[in-house]
Amino acid sequence: MKNEMWKAYARGMAAAMNGGSVAVPAGLLRAYRGIGLSDTEMMLMLQLMQFRQVEGIDFPTPEQLADRLGILPKAAHGLLGRLMKEGLLAIDGEVDAVSGIGIERYNWTGFIIRSAEWLAEEAKRTLEQEREAQGGPSVTAAASADDTDWVRPADLFTAFEQEFGRPLSPMECETISAWVDQDRYPDELIRFALKEAVFAGKLHFRYIDRILIEWSRNRVTNTDEAKAHTQKFRSRG
Repeated sequence: MKNEMWKAYARGMAAAMNGGSVAVPAGLLRAYRGIGLSDTEMMLMLQLMQFRQVEGIDFPTPEQLADRLGILPKAAHGLLGRLMKEGLLAIDGEVDAVSGIGIERYNWTGFIIRSAEWLAEEAKRTLEQEREAQGGPSVTAAASADDTDWVRPADLFTAFEQEFGRPLSPMECETISAWVDQDRYPDELIRFALKEAVFAGKLHFRYIDRILIEWSRNRVTNTDEAKAHTQKFRSRG
């Protein structure tokens, strides 16, 4: 009877694990070794995301993290210190307007931006190798010929921060990463959607996401097509 009870418990836990998931941009999993993180450090970052997204805990203690990772609290504290020293992790603080109590939360925007930079460099190297194999001009030469510069995803984050007039939150950075890495929206199209949001006076991520989804449904793949689609929509209105 006890065995059956524990089997039922295990099935319940399995169902719970299927129901509760952590959203992690695929690019972070690809880039973490490239930017110098160990497997343990990456697991710590994933645990921070899990604490926030699933358990609603923005600032888990080193003891809580150590328990999840199977290491000593002192070791967890050391990992956190290294990540903060490298600019991959930060602590944000604010005062609750109602209670007046100080609130702290971990901010991994630096990790997301560093990963995006690494992925951009990787994409550049891959393109360079493909062009060399085909006997074509290098990325640098092609950019000079077109009088354009290679645009890194990190610059995309900067563009959003400039328009919003503030640093982006980790969730906002994850949204941009998902547009690039999962949805495969071109950099120029995301920038144009940002401009459209500014023009419409609706500068928030949900509106920008709706613009990108609308363009995707209508097979808009570049700024020229986006301008034509937008002009057509406005003329109808």
